[in-house]
Amino acid sequence: MATTAVTDATFEEEVLKSDLPVVVDFWAEWCGPCKMIGPSLEELSEEMADKVKIVKVNVDENPSAPAQMGVRGIPSMFLFKGGQVVSNKVGAAPKAALQSWIEESI
Repeated sequence: MATTAVTDATFEEEVLKSDLPVVVDFWAEWCGPCKMIGPSLEELSEEMADKVKIVKVNVDENPSAPAQMGVRGIPSMFLFKGGQVVSNKVGAAPKAALQSWIEESI
């Protein structure tokens, strides 16, 4: 299962009401580091599909959700469990580091 694009309109349904823990990647088209971690997040979303859902929010197209979360820099990733933020990570990281962070947080 590839990452899902989430909008301000679908954020509550896809993230806050999800039965699985959800990693939200706040990103933008012009952000170099965002593009660097994109493929790693795609791979992790397939490898860890039974444990976690990974979604992406384009901050340029959806300003409300990142504002709500206090996102200041991108890429910013937030891990939600039961509708609550349990962990967050700012900046690009190698796939192994992303995977460790997700596993420790879920």
